[in-house]
Amino acid sequence: MVNPADLPQTMRAVLQTNAFGNHLELATVRTPTINTAANEHLIRMHATSPCNNELRWWTYGIVLAPNKQFVPCFDLAGVVVEGPQDSPFKPGDKVFTRTNAARTGNAADYAVAVTSELAHMPNNLTFEECASVPLSAFTAYQALFEHGGLEGAALRTGDATAAESNSKIKLLVTAASGGVGTWILQFARAAGVKDIVAVCGTSNVDFVRELGASEVIDYRKSSIQEWARQNTNNKADLVIDCIVGTDSTTQCWHAVKEGGRLNSLVKPPGDHKPTGDDADNVAENVTPIFFIMEPRGEELEVVRQLLEAKKCRPIVDSVFPFEDFQAAFDRVAGGHAKGKVILKVLE
Repeated sequence: MVNPADLPQTMRAVLQTNAFGNHLELATVRTPTINTAANEHLIRMHATSPCNNELRWWTYGIVLAPNKQFVPCFDLAGVVVEGPQDSPFKPGDKVFTRTNAARTGNAADYAVAVTSELAHMPNNLTFEECASVPLSAFTAYQALFEHGGLEGAALRTGDATAAESNSKIKLLVTAASGGVGTWILQFARAAGVKDIVAVCGTSNVDFVRELGASEVIDYRKSSIQEWARQNTNNKADLVIDCIVGTDSTTQCWHAVKEGGRLNSLVKPPGDHKPTGDDADNVAENVTPIFFIMEPRGEELEVVRQLLEAKKCRPIVDSVFPFEDFQAAFDRVAGGHAKGKVILKVLE
């Protein structure tokens, strides 16, 4: 455990040199200080994880904190150095979360997180495994239970009535073998959903079935639109689209039943609704949903319990040394990572 009195004045950090560009460099910056009145904690970083497209988030109009440095990576696994006296997270505690992207990120030796974001790490996982969890788990949890219409009590407490209700929902998820998709599969299965359609490539078919998929669309052999034509009378109640930069959202409109929900994690679905002849077989009264994930420590506490009970597991694609940050970002940008790519900050 680091003694606050022994903190170095400077630290290593990955910097995005232009907020509107993709260039990254390793730099020496001042070690952050915290405002305990604002419930801030200083964290000795052990591991973090890059997210696809995160270097472009600032072009979407996010209101940034006035003291923000453009340090990427908002997942966090590390050890509390100091924090508010009344905090449940004491110096020496192992913690994990995904911090708010409006603030400075966590690809650095030290980072800052607030009480409401944090949760204690599961006692059966490594720092690297824990760093793979928060962003993906938060997003999956909120996509299913806050914006997807599923009963969260089935996951939180094992409520049988809630699980029975969820069992009547048919779910389709794209990029099912990716960081968020793997958590959607696991949460849905644990919450009682029986009919889960996963979209992935050939090499991941068995993998997504293992995580909970009951049916698989291999996008190398078929398409979501073709699946929809074959299932006109048995479409999905809820479709969650996790794919960046393709026509996936447009295809997903064909897969939702009348009165269902289309939830996109990357772009407003209403902007990509098929028109004209392409609108054939698109159901009426579909609710399009787009949301920005919020980091809530109480939700991560639910995830911690599931991990310790081995009802869910983290999916780590690869682990890169801190100095190889560019290779980690390149791996994510390639679009074929199975689970999360990790940056190991502390060797």
